[in-house]
Amino acid sequence: MSLPKTESLVVLTREPIEAVLAGLEPEWRTDATSPAGRIDSHAISGRCGAWLDFYGIVRDTEPDGSRIRAIDYEAHETMAEHQLGLCIARIESDYPLDAVLVIHRIGEVPVGEPSLLVRILSGHRGEALDACRDFINLLKADVPIWKQPVPAQ
Repeated sequence: MSLPKTESLVVLTREPIEAVLAGLEPEWRTDATSPAGRIDSHAISGRCGAWLDFYGIVRDTEPDGSRIRAIDYEAHETMAEHQLGLCIARIESDYPLDAVLVIHRIGEVPVGEPSLLVRILSGHRGEALDACRDFINLLKADVPIWKQPVPAQ
């Protein structure tokens, strides 16, 4: 049995993630008060049993203990978007997913703000959780996005 193609959207942005979410085309908005969009239609159709949002938040301390005020993300944008699409294709071949939304910030992201949102909709929580973990591992290994900590003053 072949699964329907996963709906997906990849966004690289210098804007805060919440601003990007608010500005997406109506079919990608996930506002609970507006269930007309494609992602929402999965949730209200009865197919979707898991709606997972993972936010990667910038911490104030690096693994070596040094304090930072931000992380500056740099990317080869065209290649990064392409690779993110390949990462989605890889996880959709491993898991039956309904939709995947990825928003990754570039530029300087202050401590406490999210630099990444991965939203996965699927029939079951286990596959959503596993797919998210696998996607993030692929992103870190294969996507040309580099980060440079910005030291605290």
